[in-house]
Amino acid sequence: MNFNPLLTTIAHLFLLCGLAYGQDAPKQDDYYKVIPIPVPEGIVLEAGGLDFMPDGKLAVSTRRGDIFMVSNALDDVADNETFSLWARGLHEVLGLSYADGWLFATQRPEITRIKDTDEDGRADLFETVSDGWGISGDYHEYAFGSKFDPEGNMWVVLCLTGSFSSKVPYRGWCVRVSKDGKMIPTASGIRSPGGIGLNAKGEAFYCDNQGPWNGTSSLKHLTPGSFQGHPGGFGWFDLDEVKEAMGPEHEKPKDGSRFHEEMDRLPHFRPPAVLLPHGTVGNSASGIAPDVSKGKFGPFKEQLFVADQTHSVINRCFLEKINGYYQGACFPFVKGFGSGNVPVVQAPDGSLFSGGTDRGWGARGGKRYALDRVVWTGKKPFEILEMRIQKDGFELEFTKPVSKASAESVGSYEMKTHTYIFQGKYGSPRVDATEPVIKSAKLSKDGKTVKLVIEGLQRGHVHELKSAGVRSKDEDHPLLHDMAHYTIWHFPQS
Repeated sequence: MNFNPLLTTIAHLFLLCGLAYGQDAPKQDDYYKVIPIPVPEGIVLEAGGLDFMPDGKLAVSTRRGDIFMVSNALDDVADNETFSLWARGLHEVLGLSYADGWLFATQRPEITRIKDTDEDGRADLFETVSDGWGISGDYHEYAFGSKFDPEGNMWVVLCLTGSFSSKVPYRGWCVRVSKDGKMIPTASGIRSPGGIGLNAKGEAFYCDNQGPWNGTSSLKHLTPGSFQGHPGGFGWFDLDEVKEAMGPEHEKPKDGSRFHEEMDRLPHFRPPAVLLPHGTVGNSASGIAPDVSKGKFGPFKEQLFVADQTHSVINRCFLEKINGYYQGACFPFVKGFGSGNVPVVQAPDGSLFSGGTDRGWGARGGKRYALDRVVWTGKKPFEILEMRIQKDGFELEFTKPVSKASAESVGSYEMKTHTYIFQGKYGSPRVDATEPVIKSAKLSKDGKTVKLVIEGLQRGHVHELKSAGVRSKDEDHPLLHDMAHYTIWHFPQS
């Protein structure tokens, strides 16, 4: 028998490829399962808001103005859920928050608190909490409301009239509304929100969508007095309550500039915490929910789950605060939802619910509307848990111990960067592309953290990291998701 070393080597490589990418390769369903909740015939559930009631029922509001109560949503018995109509006749409810015995609904023209006083399963008391903003009738004037923050305020982001202008008060603004109805002008520069939520600390974030002054969709941190990027609503700085809360009109950004340049020039401008590359991460960022399950939903403690309506997915965002500004990385998380994800909420048992709709927007999910639940199987996926900025590169922490040989091979990683034009035109191409050089990779003693020394990091850019060569130590598996997108605004001082 003739022995051919080359053929033996090739056969060995095919075997390794089969182990890594064949039947034993990790799959989403091994870790997280998307469970569709059947919607009864005759109910059009174009979901806009979700929250859990004290009795365990899931409240679901719709773009058509209904609120349904879903019983048995947390049961393990398949198709055991029941739907009952709780309220009707509202105006496009894009936010629900239960507090103090009331269900607060963010409608297009107002925040309303609602109660079932006689406990017959139908709401019978509706009270306006605040209607301090205007509506003109334009289709684009969405209003998204958050849960209540630790100070008892709901944050509301108000879409512009169309993409460029603000025809009625506070369109293109964020306002805060207290439970007793006081409205506080809070931030200018909003364009077209797709969702809003609080992080684990109770800080407010929202997703704005690609368009004028937004080269791509993004996750943005809302702070009092901030400018979020789009000057279309600046006309309302003339209002007395705005002058009292915000001071004089902010300076407008320079058309054709870059985010970080305007960040240095405009003291009120707060750039997006995470830029979400259009067409790659998604096309229409939407709902936000923090992981506050304390381990009941896997290893992603206090990270943000950020949905995308067009791609019918939920992504995962790790954030860190550098020099007072949030920045961080976006990772793929779960795909396979029935329609275009808009609201998301984490249930008391840790599972994640998402409501979907495709009307007017289109979505990859395929259904006109859907309600889905994501459950963790209890098996930990091999993922990049955190991607942390360093003065000279990044530190990657993994969910499981990493193979030393794969982790310390610079060939396991690839990095590219790009940014977007900060402009009044609709969207932006990717510009200023670079390819940083990964100089070294060093695995820590704990076997789960890799320090990448990188030459050529770019402030104001999205850093696309592909870690296709990294393998887990025990199973020799690739990462479940090997792509990450980190947005840099600041570098740590030490």
